[in-house]
Amino acid sequence: MQDDTGLLAGLTVVDLSQFLSGPYCSLRLLDLGARVIKIERPDGGDLSRRLYLSDTEVGGDSTLFHAINRGKESLAIDLKNEDDLAFLRTLFAKADVVIQNFRPGVVERLGLDYEAVKAINPSIVYASISGYGEEGPWVMRPGQDLLAQARSGVMWLNGDEQQGPVPFGLAVADMLAGANTCQGILAALVRRGISGKGAHIQTSLLESLVDFQFEVLTTHLNDGGRAPKRSDFRSAHAYLSAPYGVYPASDGYLAIAMMPIGKLQDLLELVELQPYRDDSKAWFTKRDEIKQIIASRIATHTVDHWLSILEPADIWCAKVLQWSELLQSDGFRILDMLQTVTREDDVSIDTTRSPIRVNGKRPTLGRAAPRIGEHSADIRREFEA
Repeated sequence: MQDDTGLLAGLTVVDLSQFLSGPYCSLRLLDLGARVIKIERPDGGDLSRRLYLSDTEVGGDSTLFHAINRGKESLAIDLKNEDDLAFLRTLFAKADVVIQNFRPGVVERLGLDYEAVKAINPSIVYASISGYGEEGPWVMRPGQDLLAQARSGVMWLNGDEQQGPVPFGLAVADMLAGANTCQGILAALVRRGISGKGAHIQTSLLESLVDFQFEVLTTHLNDGGRAPKRSDFRSAHAYLSAPYGVYPASDGYLAIAMMPIGKLQDLLELVELQPYRDDSKAWFTKRDEIKQIIASRIATHTVDHWLSILEPADIWCAKVLQWSELLQSDGFRILDMLQTVTREDDVSIDTTRSPIRVNGKRPTLGRAAPRIGEHSADIRREFEA
């Protein structure tokens, strides 16, 4: 439900989207104080209710649905029903933001596209998320995260060289597109506050993944078009030299970031690194050989042993934590990033909180994701009045 003290308090967001990208965007707006009315089909609702990340189910829905839709209101709308469409247009007339991620052409057929909504509400901020934009040969391809990663080139930056393309283990395209859409919406709301004018914000999974790669793509565009070359040994970044990587210790893993090889040679007491000590070009051209030498040394002692040597010398390094270790660490606990959200039907689920603090405080919205159409009657009474 809406946070009356949030930065966006008083703003109403009508979210027609489903799955991840659009709902992630509206979740960020909700955490900043906006009211989010989620539009769902009466027969089944958002498809992500049945998109399971594990065999865990809470209140009949997936943990994914709960994580990304906490605190929202659900309005059941049959988009094939003229009366429901008429009410939806009534809702648009009083809304501040509309979000949709239908495949291109669908909202036009429904009469719910930006131009149609703008005719009802000229100051509306309307956001569209697609898979690959609104034009071109990929328009009608499924806008799914793994497929967008496959077309973006990003898979050639992960894993070791001999592994071939390796996808991210997260729905990174969806999350980035949602974050980019949120940024565009916030900018449009600022302009509307100045000029009274609305706007149409558009992005796609592919555009967001291209932007995600702006550093390495800029390098590619200006170094003769050479393809990225990942390390064959514990690669952590296709474009960074040794020692950048993750190394097995005797009891875990140690991440080591950028540093002069000579300094690392002294601290690790590795005479084998002498040929590369002052040859910065070799740190890249002989990256695998250098990393294998370092790995053989790191493997001889514990992570804490190496941290006790490297951290006092201001070497950028860290123990690689599993989730259980992260959640128990003081560094994580002090951030207060977890919350328990509940619902009147005894649904209770532990999840994360907003990553943004405002005036030193992190927004807290304690209500779980809604049941399908849970708020339909109240919303209809409110907006039909």
